[in-house]
Amino acid sequence: MTDTHPPLRSFGRTKSRTIKPRQADLLETLLPKVALPDPLAGPVDPVALMPDAIERWLEIGFGGGEHMAAQAARRRDVLILGAEPFLNGAASALRHIDELGLENVRLHVGDARDVSAAVPDASLDRIFILFADPWPKARHNKRRLVQQSSIAEWARVLKPGGELRFATDWADYGEWALERFLKSDAFRWTAERAADWHVAPSDHITTRYETKKLGDVPPIFLDFRRV
Repeated sequence: MTDTHPPLRSFGRTKSRTIKPRQADLLETLLPKVALPDPLAGPVDPVALMPDAIERWLEIGFGGGEHMAAQAARRRDVLILGAEPFLNGAASALRHIDELGLENVRLHVGDARDVSAAVPDASLDRIFILFADPWPKARHNKRRLVQQSSIAEWARVLKPGGELRFATDWADYGEWALERFLKSDAFRWTAERAADWHVAPSDHITTRYETKKLGDVPPIFLDFRRV
């Protein structure tokens, strides 16, 4: 018999406090304009979403959207897909999109794994995974987003030479992620010296979560290249 159980959720709550009126309005008016086609309904072609984009990036778990929006504002010639299951985060991201007048962002309010499963092979140039839920208790490690199966999926959707950045402020999750990426022959860790993972990359934009310093170490940045 085929196992039809869905994968374990890699995220916690999907909504917390009451959404502010302005953001609630944006959920009604702006989200339909910038929403990705439903990845559960069929394939999603990033090229069709913005044919003149020179690159196509994916941010997995964009939180409040400040990193995604700032990157999109810097690179208006790049299409950025963002996936985030937390409705309050999506509402915050819509505010950034509206204020910056961004036309190169498409959002999925839901599981990023549905998005990656729906896009074609070698269709993305870059992936960001910034401060994903660390699930620090050992019995919950199986819920972590970074698993061998997810690494294989990211390898499928990235173009040769494409880049993936993983950042965390939990030492154990950094070690966990690095160990699993190094087991994959599809990725090469680009670090050459300790500063490469202890110092924020020059194109990094600090996230709201990052400023809260909730982890047990300063941020760790692991950059990988698709070989």
